[in-house]
Formats: sequence, C-alpha cells, structure tokens
Amino acid sequence: MELTCPRCGAAVASPNAWSSAWRCDRHGDVYPLRQVQSVSHEGLAGLLRNAQVPVMLPWPLPDGWLVTGFAAAGDERTGTRGCVVALSGPNPVGGPGEMLLVSEELGVGLGAACAGLAGPDPGAGFSAGPPHAQVQFGNHEFPLWTVDAPGCAAFAGEVMGIWLWVLLWPDTAGTLLVEPLQLVDLRDPGLDLDLPFGARSPRLPG
Repeated sequence: MELTCPRCGAAVASPNAWSSAWRCDRHGDVYPLRQVQSVSHEGLAGLLRNAQVPVMLPWPLPDGWLVTGFAAAGDERTGTRGCVVALSGPNPVGGPGEMLLVSEELGVGLGAACAGLAGPDPGAGFSAGPPHAQVQFGNHEFPLWTVDAPGCAAFAGEVMGIWLWVLLWPDTAGTLLVEPLQLVDLRDPGLDLDLPFGARSPRLPG
C-alpha cells in the first residue's frame, strides 16, 4: 500500500540512511498517511494499537449513521499523530450525508487537507468571534468555529491540546451540530461499543 502526504496526497519517500522521517517533495518531513483497509472491529483495533491522539466518535451515533472507514497519519516509529473516522448516514434535511472527524497534533495538516484547504491548520484569526458549535467530551464542552471550506460544513477547535475537525457533506448536514455533539475516545479501555459498519466512505483521504 502506497503511503502519501497527509497535506497534498502525493507519494512520500521512505526513511533512509540520512533521515528517519518520511518526506514529501512539497511539504518536507511528514507523518505518512494510510487508509485502514478493513472497515471492521479488526481494522479499528489496528488503528487504536498505535494511536497517540484521540480517536473520536460521536456516541450515540446520529440516527441511521454508520462507521464507514478510518485513516491514520504516522508510522510504527512515531505512532499515529493524526487520524480520521468516517461516518455516513441520512442528512437531517434530506438525502445522504458524510462526516469526517479528524483529530491531529498541531501542524500535521490532515484536517485542513480533508477540508480542501492549503494550510496545515485552520488559519490565524479563525476563532476570533463567538463559537459556532460545541462538542462534549468527558465532562467538558469545547467550542468549535466554522472554517471557510469548499463544498462542506467545516468546524474546527482545540480539544485537550489537539486539533479536532468535524467536516460534513453536503454543507446542509452541518445542522447535526445544532446541539453539542457528544464524543468518545475509542482508545478508552472501558468502552465496549457495538459499532455498526457500512461501506467505505468516498470522503476518506488517501
């Protein structure tokens, strides 16, 4: 399986005698991106095994929604420093909807790439005004702000020191965030969720 740059999708050069990092010709040293091939409990277990960032999931899922794939940025040496959980289901205002939840360390650039943006992060000043949505994680609520992204409803904010992106297609599916989205970290050992899986999402990067 070819590994790619999390920021632009180009092929990356593997580590060599002079550098232990994966390298993109355009973006320099990066955490290589890969799709988790199996959309199943086994595929999720493989993602969780090396995850250094939260693997976020709305729980309970919105009515009729399914888990439809995973992607990870990182390698065995560094661990996963950015991850994507994809979901698919009915748009509250009609038709099908797609959602990507991206959690990543600052500077990885995976969320911005999924949103169709050039920079690695939401950009300076995006959180200057009042927040547009909230997520609940643990016993705390965290603010999210809208990000101007082509063709989707994009929200981003900082949760426990990492970037969290919530991306929805079409943009009308953003109504799912009218109420705070309750999230769980799938790495938590006490969780025993019966996750419903569906066909792989076409929105997954990589």
